[in-house]
Amino acid sequence: MHPSQRACIHQQKRIRIHAANSDTYAFFNLLTGSEFLDQVELLLPDHRERLFPPTETLSMFLAQAMSQDRSCQRIVDDAAIRRLMGGLPVCSTHTGAYCQARKRLPLEMISTLTRYTGRMIAEHTPNTWHWRGRRVRLVDGATVTLPNTAANQEVYPQPIQRQ
Repeated sequence: MHPSQRACIHQQKRIRIHAANSDTYAFFNLLTGSEFLDQVELLLPDHRERLFPPTETLSMFLAQAMSQDRSCQRIVDDAAIRRLMGGLPVCSTHTGAYCQARKRLPLEMISTLTRYTGRMIAEHTPNTWHWRGRRVRLVDGATVTLPNTAANQEVYPQPIQRQ
């Protein structure tokens, strides 16, 4: 075997391993699966078909956040490798288009899907995980502030100073 062929085979093997370890498509399949599809469809913004449509961008963002290497470059490289392995045309590995697509994701979409996921997890939590048969919720209110309006003062009056 010619040395350049061996190097090419080795590189192809590394690319297959790298692509197999990327979980962008696992997130995409989850977002477009039966559990989430209706919620995702309701929250999708108007968009034109681009290299990174909202569902794919959100999938990439989730995979990026869960990855050890949280760089935009790694997730864009993963997407480029997946495209090549899927027989799609070559795309640029510059991160600008992905970063712009991420900026276009509506915050409402992300927060709604986060709450929906939390509800799903809570509904499927076994009763044995509950403390004394009750769901436990922790809230850190140390950083919560309210505007000092008349309506807030009526509901939440100032504490009485004791001497």
